[in-house]
Amino acid sequence: LLEESGISAVGIKPISSRLGCSTQPISWQFGSMTELRRELFFYASGKVNSLMASSMAGREAVEAFFLSGVVYLTLACDHPHLFRFLCVDDPSESVGEDISKGVSIFSMQFDKAAVKMISEQYEVSSEALGAVVRDVVIYTHGLATMMIYDSMKLPKDIACKMMFDLGDRMLEGIGLVLPEEQKKAIFKSAGSI
Repeated sequence: LLEESGISAVGIKPISSRLGCSTQPISWQFGSMTELRRELFFYASGKVNSLMASSMAGREAVEAFFLSGVVYLTLACDHPHLFRFLCVDDPSESVGEDISKGVSIFSMQFDKAAVKMISEQYEVSSEALGAVVRDVVIYTHGLATMMIYDSMKLPKDIACKMMFDLGDRMLEGIGLVLPEEQKKAIFKSAGSI
């Protein structure tokens, strides 16, 4: 239901109808719509995080970072309702609580593991790299958000290339120049997701 029509279609009656059962087992299992949406949010987040981790596993640090962006853009392109539910809508409306704990997203260090791995592997300042990662993540989110709206349908391959080009320029700006062979390997890996 979430995949087909978005979170507004997810309800106890539509679920029971889809399952061919009464509403009672669903109400008994979840207790309320808030709890059902909360469980759906954490279940879906876990699936996406698992996909992200498996796509990045065993990859070189910069390649893994860019592949995380490809997975994010792929989610927006191929599963727009799920992406909107997880990454655009206010999670406090879905889960019934403020999961950000009142912390501004702009004060957070984005992808600490990527910053640590890349800075160690390429001997680049983690402060400068942190700013690059932050800006690429914000840009990628903007591209992904544009992809979920039909009026601004941005093709996945173009969005991935835009994300990579920005990241590549920003990395070069802090002295990390990727060899052409590595760029080709990243594009090849991105095509397999």
